Amino acid sequence: MAAPLLTRRQFPLVAAMPVLFGQDAPARKRRSESYFGLHFDLHPSPQDPALGRDVSEEMVERIVSRARPDYIQYDAKGHVGWPGWPSKVSDPAPHIVNDSLAIYRKVTARRGVALYIHFSGVWDTKAITDHPEWARLDAEGEPDGRNTSTFGPYVDLRLLPQLREAATNYDLDGAWVDGECWSVAPDYGDAAAKAFREKTGLPYLPKKPGEPGWDEFLELNREQFRRYVRHYVDEIHGSHPKFQVASNWLYSTLVPEKPELPVDFISGDYLGNAAISTARLESRYMPQTGKPWDLMAWGFQQANSNSVGHIHKPAVQLMQEASVVLAQGGGFQIYYVPSRAGYFEESHIETMGRVAEFCRARQQWSHKSEAVPQIGVVFSKETLYRTANKLFGGWGKNTDPARGWIDALLACQWSVDVLPDWKLSAEWLRQYPMVVLPDWSAIGDEVRRLLHEYARAGGQLVISGAENMALFAGAIGVKLSGEPKEQAAFIGGGEVLANLKSVWQDIDAGPAQVLATRHPDHDTRKDGKAAAVYAAVGKGGITAVPGQFGRVFAATHAAPLRSLVKRLVGPRFQPLVEVEAPPTVEVALRRKEGRLLVHLLNTTAMQVAGDYATTDFVPPVGPIRVRLKAAEVTVEPEGRQLKVQNGQVTLERLEIHSILATSLAASR
Repeated sequence: MAAPLLTRRQFPLVAAMPVLFGQDAPARKRRSESYFGLHFDLHPSPQDPALGRDVSEEMVERIVSRARPDYIQYDAKGHVGWPGWPSKVSDPAPHIVNDSLAIYRKVTARRGVALYIHFSGVWDTKAITDHPEWARLDAEGEPDGRNTSTFGPYVDLRLLPQLREAATNYDLDGAWVDGECWSVAPDYGDAAAKAFREKTGLPYLPKKPGEPGWDEFLELNREQFRRYVRHYVDEIHGSHPKFQVASNWLYSTLVPEKPELPVDFISGDYLGNAAISTARLESRYMPQTGKPWDLMAWGFQQANSNSVGHIHKPAVQLMQEASVVLAQGGGFQIYYVPSRAGYFEESHIETMGRVAEFCRARQQWSHKSEAVPQIGVVFSKETLYRTANKLFGGWGKNTDPARGWIDALLACQWSVDVLPDWKLSAEWLRQYPMVVLPDWSAIGDEVRRLLHEYARAGGQLVISGAENMALFAGAIGVKLSGEPKEQAAFIGGGEVLANLKSVWQDIDAGPAQVLATRHPDHDTRKDGKAAAVYAAVGKGGITAVPGQFGRVFAATHAAPLRSLVKRLVGPRFQPLVEVEAPPTVEVALRRKEGRLLVHLLNTTAMQVAGDYATTDFVPPVGPIRVRLKAAEVTVEPEGRQLKVQNGQVTLERLEIHSILATSLAASR
């Protein structure tokens, strides 16, 4: 029988625990100052026969000494809901041999390394088993087997007591709360039904899109999730003021909202095939929140296309994935799973260390850098919330409009930022010489107005998608013909035909300039229709593709489509820095401490398919020619000076990630 639950009043403000962990231990970095970390989770369960048996101070010392992390996140409670420490406020996993958290805390404290816990929040299977009344109810009134109700008492009677006990017993620095926004779902319980009736006056809860009150019901559940997070974060901050909290993926593209909840940092774990493509989107979105952020790469591949299980990534693959995150100014961490008894293979520790060395060598030139505005890609929360019929992400292919455009622009060696729709303003947009509106289907009137004014004021706007074509047809001077429909679309002008089959809006271009023509089959001599048009608008202009370019490029990454983007964008965009390199070289322009930083990333041979789960060789590329205004340029982290000749420097060989550094003032 578990001991009685403890309330906030029984947890006075907690200071460090000098008796257990040492009064003279070095200071630990706050998450806002942290750069490189390690994440270990196990999801402890009754099926584990010897939890912590093989965890020792010596092993943890080897990890800390080799990888030198700013923090470690160790599992305390996984989705199955059993605490992996000897809890007295709820039933712990039954076969704990050694207290792993105590060992990790002892070593990390004396080494000045912060310790966070992996802790499952909304998803808690054991809590529902113990208290079926705490479960979320689905649309048929059946208890959810994994998700607790955010309307219910779980947060106060289990989540908070567990967090407070762990925070107190182990002098924790914080928690990475998992199983939250991406797991929570609409609740059909009595509390939700009552709140819905009071808000809308409707007698019945809608069960599917199109039924009365559906959008209002989703938003009611979103707001309840926000209350739930605010409540537990405020409560744990109240009893443990130094305790730092992230709700996994909150304020990423999965919850693309203005950050108003009191979480201390933003984090998410990216995984699966083509992880670099995912990281590109997230690492450009998260900095726009203004909060400390990091991304976590899985140290192994677990592709759905095989049943093998964990396929561990070589160090080179993790370095390549890390470079995408580092180049955007964020922190980076790696996720590993130890043995069920807590043991780490020496080979995995060595890999952690090699990746850590790669990251640390670039810290001075990457961490907390700022964007140099070039091309901004609009991310539409409005579309996702109005059309995806979910509370939050993962959105699956619904974010492909943005992901596809980002990947295509980067393949042309242009620096790209993500512009969340909730943050758009005329002043912010003016900083960008070009803005791309992907093929979102419901951007809303305010975003349309801001982008129209951006073009009229001198900006170059690129739009795609049938819905956006309809919104901007008047400004461009084209006429719509018929209804949007899926059509074959073969576009010439490149080495081979580009295939952009998707939903298209037929148009009469009128006075607009036709930039590309599409055809219904492989014969480009006849039956052509406008595939892209351009029109001057005020002091600027709008380039429009009335088809789903972003979605198709995300699905194919076809070279002819990349060539099409170059033809559409190149004549109307003059980059601050011009880079001549293969399409697998990614460019990110950043600034820090008065320096212009040109990040060059080699994504050649990046992992993209389950049948080829890992890569241990990234072929170097070069020579890469870079044109910029500069008197002196160094290549970092080596500190080697490059010869500037006629406004151009040449990097003979790019391995994975190099940074060209020069004076920001000289580059203007």
